[in-house]
Amino acid sequence: MKKLPEAFLFRLLEQNPLTILFQSCTQLKAHDRFYSCCCPFHADRYYTCQIENDSFYCPVCHKGGDAFTFVMLTQNCSYPEAVSILAERCGMTVPQEMDVNHIRQAREHCFAINRDAANFYYHCLLRGSDRRGLKYLAGRKLFPQTVRKYGLGFAPDNWHMLKDYLLSKGYSEQDLLLANICRKNEKGHVYDNFRNRVIFPIVGLDGNVTGFGGRVLDDSKPKYLNTGDTPVFDKGSQLFSLHFARKAAPSAMILAEGYMDVIALHQAGFENTVATLGTAITSEQARLLKQYASEVIIAYDSDTAGQNATLKALHQFQAAGLPARVLHMTGAKDPDEFIQKFSAYHFRQLMEQAEDATSFRLNRCRNGLDLTSETGRTAFLRRCVPILADISNLHRREDLIRILSHELDIRPEVLSRQTENFKQKQNRTQIRTEFRMIAADFYQADPVNPSAVRQPKANESERLLLAYLMRRPETCTSLMKRILPEDFITEFHQKLYSLLIHIIPETAKFHLSLLGSFLTPEEMGYITGILYQFRNIALEDAAAEECIQNLHEIRNQPEQKQADDSLRKAFADKQKKSVIHLKS
Repeated sequence: MKKLPEAFLFRLLEQNPLTILFQSCTQLKAHDRFYSCCCPFHADRYYTCQIENDSFYCPVCHKGGDAFTFVMLTQNCSYPEAVSILAERCGMTVPQEMDVNHIRQAREHCFAINRDAANFYYHCLLRGSDRRGLKYLAGRKLFPQTVRKYGLGFAPDNWHMLKDYLLSKGYSEQDLLLANICRKNEKGHVYDNFRNRVIFPIVGLDGNVTGFGGRVLDDSKPKYLNTGDTPVFDKGSQLFSLHFARKAAPSAMILAEGYMDVIALHQAGFENTVATLGTAITSEQARLLKQYASEVIIAYDSDTAGQNATLKALHQFQAAGLPARVLHMTGAKDPDEFIQKFSAYHFRQLMEQAEDATSFRLNRCRNGLDLTSETGRTAFLRRCVPILADISNLHRREDLIRILSHELDIRPEVLSRQTENFKQKQNRTQIRTEFRMIAADFYQADPVNPSAVRQPKANESERLLLAYLMRRPETCTSLMKRILPEDFITEFHQKLYSLLIHIIPETAKFHLSLLGSFLTPEEMGYITGILYQFRNIALEDAAAEECIQNLHEIRNQPEQKQADDSLRKAFADKQKKSVIHLKS
C-alpha cells in the first residue's frame, strides 16, 4: 500500500474527531486537558480510557491509537478500509493509490464467491431435485416471499457439487478455501463446507453476502454450522438480519437466539429483529446494536440455556451502556413457536410487558430458594445485594430496596447499609485489580515487544527515547547521529525507531497517524501507551542523553551479565512490590 498524502490524512482526522467517534458507543467525561470514558474494548465501569490530542489509550486493556485504529478495532477491518469508512463518513474522496491493495482484492474476491454460492444454494432449494429443504421451510410456515427476501437456500448432500460449479466459473480451489466455502482434508482433497443443510445467507450492512449459516435436516452434529473467519466474515462482529432491522428505524431492537426466530418474527411484522451467529453476544455486537437502537429486548429461548445466555447478554449491554429488557415467554420455548401458537398480537403484548434487566436479575435470585425459611431469605438477600449495588440510579435503587425489604420483612435501612458497604468494597477491589493489571506489565512479556521483559533497564531507556523523539521530532537529525537502530536492545523498539527516523525527516508535521499504515492496531496501542506513560513528564535533552549512554553500556556488556542483571532487577522489583502490597 502506498503512503497517504499528509494533507489528506490530517484533513480526514480533522473531519472525524475521536470524541465524536467514541460518543457512538460510550459516554465521555470532559476534564481540563482530556476526555475520559468507560473503555469500549473491555467491560469497564471506571472511565479508564483517555482521549487526548487526537489519540486514545486504555491502561487496563492497552488498546490505543488514533481515529483509524478506533475504526479498525470496532469494525474489524483493515487500515485501508478504515480510511475509506472515515472518508465516506465525511464525504471525502480517497486518493486513487489507496484503492489497489491485496487486502481489498481478497475481500472483493470473497464477496464475489459468496454471491455466486448464494445463487447456487437458492437455485438448489427452488429447482433442485432434492426437495427436502423446501419441505422443511414450508413446515416452518415460511411464505415464499420470505424465502425470497432472505435468499434462503439448500446445500445438496454432495461433497463437491458447489466446488465444481464455482471452479467452472473460473475460481481456483485456493479462492474457495479463502472464502471458507470449501475445506481441505488431511489428504489434500478439497470438499464443500456445507452439505445436506438449509442455508441462511448472512448479509452485511453494505448488502454483500459475508458468509453462511447452515442447519441440518437430520440428527447430524453440529446442528448449525457457520462460515469460519475469512477476510469478510467474523461471527463475533456481525449480526444476522441487521441490514433489514436497521431500515425499520426502531427505537428498540429485538435480539433473538437463532436464524429461524429472526425470520419468523420478521414475517410476523417485527422487522427490527436480529440474532447472533451461533455464539453468545460479544462486546462488538453490543456496540453495533447501540448504533441503531436506544434499547434492546432480549427474546431468547425460555429454557435454562436460553436464560443463562440472557444473563450474559445483559452484562454485555450494561458494559456498552445500552438499556435492555427481557421477554418472558410461557407456553412456548422460543419466539417462533410462540407466534405460531398465540399470534403476533400476543407477542407484541409480551414486548410491552418485558421486564427490565435489574428485575430479571433479581427474579433469578429466587431460583432454588425457599423464601418462607430463614435460610432461604438470607441466601436471597446475599444474592440481591450485588445487583442493588450495581444500580446507578439512586431513586430506582431505593424503590427496589423498599420493595425487597417488605418482602424479606427487614428494615429498609439494613438492606440499604449492606448495599452501600458492598458497593464501597467493590470499588476498592476494582481499583486494586486494575492497579495490579497495570503494574503486571512490568513483569510479564508483552506480545508486541516480548524481549522487553528480559531487558527491563534497556526497555525503560528505549521507551523514554521513543517518547522523546515523538514528542520532540525536531531532535530527529541530532538523535540519529548519536544512536543507531541497531543500538536498541529490544526488537520492536528497534523496528519503531527505524520507522520514526525514516518518516519524521519526510514530514512537515509529525503525527501518530503517520505510523498507522505500517503497524497493527496492537502495535499502535503499544506506541500510544509509551506516550501515555510519559504524558506528564518533561523529556529533557539530559534525560535522553542518559538513556543513550545506558543503551551503549548494555550493548557492550556480555550476554550473561545482561541476563544476570535483568534477573536481579526483576527479583528486587518483585520483592519491593510484595512489601508495598503488605503495607497497603
